[in-house]
Amino acid sequence: MSGADQYSVLFAPVKIGPVTARNRFYQVPHCNGLGHLRPQAEAAMRAMKAEGGWAVVSTQEAEIHPTSDLSPYSENRIWDDRDIPALRLITNAVKEKGSLAAIQLAHNGHHAQNHLSRAPLLAPSELALQTAYPKQARAMDKTDIREFRKWHRAAARRSREAGFNIVYVYAGHHMTLPHHFLLPQFNDRTDEYGGSLENRVRLTRELLEETREEVGDDCAIALRFAVDELLGTDGMQAQEEGRAVVELLAELPDLWDVNVADWSNDSATTRFEPRDGFQTSYIEFVKQVTSKPVVGVGRLTSPDLMVSLVKKGILDFIGAARPSIADPFLPNKIKEGRIEEIRECIGCNICVSSDALGVPIRCTQNPTMGEEWRRGWHPEIIENRGKEETALVVGSGPAGLECAMQLARRGYEVTLAEAKQELGGRVLQESGLAGLSAWKRVTDHRIYDLQQRGNVQMFTDSRLSASDVVELGIPNVFLATGAPWRRDGRGKSAFHGISISSGTQVFTPDDIMSGVLPGGGPILVYDDDQAYLGGVLADHLAQTGREIIFVTPASMVSPFTELTLEQTKVQRSLLEKGVRLVMSHTLASVAPGTANVQCVYTAREHAIECGSVVLVTQRMRETDLYDELRGLSESPLTKLDLIGDAANPGLIADAVYSGHMAARNFERDAGDIDREFFRREIVSLETV
Repeated sequence: MSGADQYSVLFAPVKIGPVTARNRFYQVPHCNGLGHLRPQAEAAMRAMKAEGGWAVVSTQEAEIHPTSDLSPYSENRIWDDRDIPALRLITNAVKEKGSLAAIQLAHNGHHAQNHLSRAPLLAPSELALQTAYPKQARAMDKTDIREFRKWHRAAARRSREAGFNIVYVYAGHHMTLPHHFLLPQFNDRTDEYGGSLENRVRLTRELLEETREEVGDDCAIALRFAVDELLGTDGMQAQEEGRAVVELLAELPDLWDVNVADWSNDSATTRFEPRDGFQTSYIEFVKQVTSKPVVGVGRLTSPDLMVSLVKKGILDFIGAARPSIADPFLPNKIKEGRIEEIRECIGCNICVSSDALGVPIRCTQNPTMGEEWRRGWHPEIIENRGKEETALVVGSGPAGLECAMQLARRGYEVTLAEAKQELGGRVLQESGLAGLSAWKRVTDHRIYDLQQRGNVQMFTDSRLSASDVVELGIPNVFLATGAPWRRDGRGKSAFHGISISSGTQVFTPDDIMSGVLPGGGPILVYDDDQAYLGGVLADHLAQTGREIIFVTPASMVSPFTELTLEQTKVQRSLLEKGVRLVMSHTLASVAPGTANVQCVYTAREHAIECGSVVLVTQRMRETDLYDELRGLSESPLTKLDLIGDAANPGLIADAVYSGHMAARNFERDAGDIDREFFRREIVSLETV
């Protein structure tokens, strides 16, 4: 059976009120760091999804008014008519590719910060800002509510003028006023907008009815609603008030977009929610109580699971944010029977971290994400090779594999040499740790692609010297030799390293990832990297039943993971496993059986008994081969490029991006590369 036959149900058109989607693939709203500051970049990114086969392509949340100002984060805006041209860039680009364009209207209430507008914060009740900034929102009076409804009406009208086919009312993720009004933990009103569920749902009902009046018969109305807060009896639950809300509003919207709250649960990482389709049990009731089409999410990447969800009557549309980022062409690949070519989302949330940092979106699996306009990168198309014919890639980590794959796609004869017995580098190592198995998809995708190509030779257990490279006679060399972890403790808090006495059992992450288990006694994990790996290693070692002490100069475990929406889960997991946490302390020195730690605030020291120490501090670039080749007096090489962690240690996403860029830029004019690198969108200086 062909892919088209086996998965034909996924490509049936579906009506959404007055409009029709060409298939069941629906890119739900997702943030991306482009927004109102980079409208051309966002339009190009969304258009790529439409080209890849997503029948509906949505914006991120669009702020409807200055009282919902999310600065410094760059979302979409529809404050007034001046925002329409930028939004029309998106609708024109998406519709040109045959897809429907949807806009998610949002007023974020006390989730907003209004740092730019300095407008008063609004909420159902007197509430503190949901961030650390010391501000409070005022309880909206009836005048405020009427004004808010007017703003929403105006935004719906502008959405239609901007060309959108679907207009959202957004009541989810703990992020918007409609959701805040729905939830008792945010709403203690005693008027007709508080108290009973019927009263708390009143505002959402009014917004749905008024949006319908504004857009008429031209646009569909969608309601994005979180049916469960995953707080048990302390919050809204799918089979109780969540279901009741759907029953109360069942036929008002043209589409139900359902998920769970908050965002960290909706966009759970594979580390804490490994199952594809993990939200199914919460949302499966919705189609039982409404005749309208339903879209749901849950990091859906398996075509067979997608078909099952449709045939079982759970979903009408396969919703996706992160899977559509990892592979914008996922629908087309399913339709064409190219399932093995799908770049499956690994659930690392590097895309989410970009939004949290206020920078353009990026993806570990898809290095072209966010670069569609600035660099003109296409995830499926790459320029053919120039005059050179061959290339050598040394190292098969994420940078080496990506570089080799893209060079091969360009048409070069590629030789890939790996010093170890298996391909994969750091991805292979890290994916063996507890919770990170899905990360192996990064190497699996690239190795499979390379294995299908007749212009690629791959060699393992092949450590090359400079003379070996010269002897091969390949003039174009890309070195992805990686960066092992340091054993001396040098890092953020110890520029010159840590005092380590002779006889001390000291290990690095590389040791643990290679299967070494430290000897007897408590294991002290010292995390001066403060990213994700220290916490993962502590969790991994705790699962062996050993006593673990986690020491870090940070005030929390793995602060980087706040950006990936999982820090709370990381710290909770360690505490539940009995890991002893020692925060805000540096490691001053280690000796057999003892580690001396120092408070970062008072400099007071105390000793901790331990049998061994795992140092998660800093990596050391492996550049010996590069330095040798550069030092040759008469080099036969035309190209010598250091890529990935060997050039700049960072995230796996950074390494993939580095390898991709090296392959794209090979044989390109240096001036063109510079001009592309600095392409940016300039804010208009027109007087307004």
